[in-house]
Parts: sequence; C-alpha cells; structure tokens
Amino acid sequence: MSLERDGFRRRCRQFRLLAWFMIASVGGLLALMTVVGPAYLVATGERAAEASMLRGLVWHLPALFYLYGVWAIGEAVGQIGRGRLIQTATAEGLRRAGLALGVGGVLSVFVVVNLMRLVMPGAGGYLHFDIGGMTLGMVGGAMFLLGRVMDRAAAVQSELDEMV
Repeated sequence: MSLERDGFRRRCRQFRLLAWFMIASVGGLLALMTVVGPAYLVATGERAAEASMLRGLVWHLPALFYLYGVWAIGEAVGQIGRGRLIQTATAEGLRRAGLALGVGGVLSVFVVVNLMRLVMPGAGGYLHFDIGGMTLGMVGGAMFLLGRVMDRAAAVQSELDEMV
C-alpha cells in the first residue's frame, strides 16, 4: 500500500512538472509571437507591427485563461503529491480550472470576435462558432460545479464527524 501511494505521489509531482513545462513553453511561444516579435518590428520602424501586436493580444486572450486552468490542475495534483488530502486539493483545483476554462471559452466565443472587429474594422461577425471554445466553456462550468459539490460534501462530512 505504501509503495502504491508513493508511486502515485511521485506521478502527481511529475504531472505538476509537466504542467509547468507546458505553461512555460506555450506561454513563451505566445509571448514571442504576440509581444516580443511585433515589439521588435515596432522598434525597427515597422508601422504595421503595432496593429499586428494588438490583433495577436486580442486573439490569444483566451489562451491566458486556458494556461491558468492548466496551472490550477497542476497545482492541485502537485499538492496531492505533497500529501494534501485528495478531496480538498481536487475540489479547489476543479473550481479554479473550471472557472478559468469557462471564462476562456466565453471569451473565445463572444468577446474575442467582437474585440477583433474593433481592432480590424469591417472584419468578423458578432459570434465566433468556436466548437473547441464552446466545449471548454461547458467542461469548465461542469468542473466548477463539481468542485462546489465536493466542497459542500466535505463540509457535510465535517459536520457529521463533529456529531459523532
């Protein structure tokens, strides 16, 4: 039993490192594409780079929330790897990741397309049928609700434990 638990905790810590690697690599690439590259072009006098940077920032806005969701899950699994109770770590991780994925999905479907119309007049519509964004938004909402249910179950369990 102890070997199984130790192996599980080791894999949890490894998963946390994988989450950090994903955040650093994807976040770094997004920063290079949307900020560093266009900022360099602006510094060298390229006028079109300013609009390109603004479009990139708007377009990749949901990705910031998705990466936060990955961080939240990585932290929850990392806490389990350090010995925190599974129920409390999972509930908190589900709430944070669910909220992040839900907000990212809503931004992807409703906000980004309209902000892009402001940045690039005449382009785009009022709603972007991003199936991935819609799915992530729905999954995020479900994760948030499940995290709340787990919190409530822990509170009820605590009350019952006090009664006994």
